[in-house]
Amino acid sequence: MNLLHTGDYAKSDSFWGGLSGSAFGITDFGCALAIGLNIARVARFVLHAGFERGCRVLQDLRNQVQRRVLPVADPTRRWVSAIGLAVAVGIAYFLAARLSLSLLTKPDGVAVFWPASGVAAGVLIAVGRSARWPVAIGTMAATIVANLLGDRTFAGAITFALCNAGEAILTALLVERQFGSDFSPDRLRHVLGLLAAAVFAAAVSGIGGALGFKLFHGSTAPILTIWQHWFAADALGIVTVAPVLIGVAAAVRNPPPQSEAIEGAMALVAITATSAINIFLPRESWATLVPLALLFPLLLWLAARCRPAFAAAAAFIVALTIVWTTTFGIGYFGDPDLPIADRILGAQAGILTTSLCTFVLAALFAERRLHEAALSEGAARLQEALTAGAVTAFEWDVRTGSSHRSDNAAKILGYDPQAPFTGTDFLASIHPADRAHFKAHVRNVRPDSPSYAVTFRVMRPDGHEMWLEETATAEFDASGHCVRIKGLTLDITERKRADEHQRLLIAELDHRVKNVLTRVAVVAMYTRQGSSTMDEFIQALDRRIQSMAVAHELLSQGHWQGVRLADIVRRQLAPYATDANTTTNGPDITLTAAASEALGMVLHELVTNASKYGALSIPDGRVSVSWECGNSDDTATSVMTVWRETGGPPVSAPTQYGYGTSLICDLIPHELGGKVDLAFSSEGVCCTIEMPLKRR
Repeated sequence: MNLLHTGDYAKSDSFWGGLSGSAFGITDFGCALAIGLNIARVARFVLHAGFERGCRVLQDLRNQVQRRVLPVADPTRRWVSAIGLAVAVGIAYFLAARLSLSLLTKPDGVAVFWPASGVAAGVLIAVGRSARWPVAIGTMAATIVANLLGDRTFAGAITFALCNAGEAILTALLVERQFGSDFSPDRLRHVLGLLAAAVFAAAVSGIGGALGFKLFHGSTAPILTIWQHWFAADALGIVTVAPVLIGVAAAVRNPPPQSEAIEGAMALVAITATSAINIFLPRESWATLVPLALLFPLLLWLAARCRPAFAAAAAFIVALTIVWTTTFGIGYFGDPDLPIADRILGAQAGILTTSLCTFVLAALFAERRLHEAALSEGAARLQEALTAGAVTAFEWDVRTGSSHRSDNAAKILGYDPQAPFTGTDFLASIHPADRAHFKAHVRNVRPDSPSYAVTFRVMRPDGHEMWLEETATAEFDASGHCVRIKGLTLDITERKRADEHQRLLIAELDHRVKNVLTRVAVVAMYTRQGSSTMDEFIQALDRRIQSMAVAHELLSQGHWQGVRLADIVRRQLAPYATDANTTTNGPDITLTAAASEALGMVLHELVTNASKYGALSIPDGRVSVSWECGNSDDTATSVMTVWRETGGPPVSAPTQYGYGTSLICDLIPHELGGKVDLAFSSEGVCCTIEMPLKRR
């Protein structure tokens, strides 16, 4: 709220009279010298402090905000934090108010702008609703103290305090309602929303302020004039100061990179120096264009290269310069030949135009940077997705023959990403057997059928063959000629290999099923010849089929890649074996599918004979199965398995071999090219089986 808008300003006049002999006098030379000294101090501080000192200041500020503003669980600490924030806001508001009182346009003392309103609104927007009461209390206390020091009535001070606090709260509420808690000056919509909130809140608070002046201060100015002065000064204060505080809070939460901070500081120093140079310009018509010509490139640079916080600081510097020159009668805004109303209006218009243009430019460039980052991130994710799915995107210009493919195409297709890769090169890489098929699909596209899908092979530069599946859509010109083809190319080499492997498995399964059925038929025929009754035939056939099923089960568990010899022996001995009557010993050897099936059937016949006539038919009998590898040039080429029975009933060589004995002796030599030695000694049956480790 503008503490001194209209009315009796004897307090301010005496204040300026006391300063007439100081360095802040009203002569042009004195003002220019003072501003120049201040600019020199600022530049010296920025250059000597450096980025590290700035980071320490931001870190200290962030720690203070966290200690004083953030909610804490301890009620005592929460109260202390709230009181500390209220005191800090009150001091800042009071100093900003005194600055406005010091920068008054004479002779009637109308304030050009009121930065104190921006202090309260900016802190409340930056911190959030948790700071609502501390900010309101600090604002009201500062307003009351400043008014009482300015010889105002207590009732007027209370009225102005309520208006100022309500203005800040209303501005923050409107911003929060429209944008939530993530308000940021790097979005154009947010900047325009802040401007609208500032205009509305200043207009509402100006009604109360104007009534306060008329009722409690006895102002003789028209109430509409008072409201206009209040509204313009407070709205400009919010628009110019609040973004600075919001940007500082954002920088505390997310500090800028070192290079950006240095570049922004240098730009602010340049803008400050340029603003000081404008003070020395003469009051000529051409001089009104010089500030714009000098400042606009700097503001544009700052908005394009740095965060909006730096642009907000630059706008505040320019606004302060305009107010200063208006107050001290320097330059165009201080021309005494112009009416005071025109000077004030021109200063306010200059502040509003500069600030709004700067904020809009900063927001537009910030949004552009955000969009570029989002596009880059999206493109990177798309490339990752294409690479993960072995997919490449392409665009082929049919008229020029040029071809553009996604970044992952070089890795998938195997060509040099730095070398040009045209559609002709791609056609040349297609397998000769598939080239005509591919060209036929491409030639057949037409306006009524613009898409095609084709599968073909290509030869990579490293000599490897790969399968591709291409789906594309053609674009045509007005005459119906194809001008461009766009689409996706999918690497289906692994899928083709899987299909081929599946085809081989099906063929192998078909072959094995036929062999099994043939073997079952043979087993059934010979089992029938060796059986005297139907029950005996059924039992023998069932056992032999179960033996074959055991081998197939083990092969299935191993995905038909082979079976451990120890597992075959254990499963065939399982129906009759105990820890006391069987022993097995041998290295870990994996047999092929054919060897597993053959050895399983042989062991089944040996186990069956042993359970009927041999060692497994009496409690004291023992069976041992051992195996070892046969080596050639330090490479295992065969495996020898020894079946030995001991402790069983006396055995003698049969006079006539049945089907089981014939299977033991003939199956492995016939199917695997191995050797079998079956001996019937008085101690028990001994069978030595020698098989190659690889199928012939």
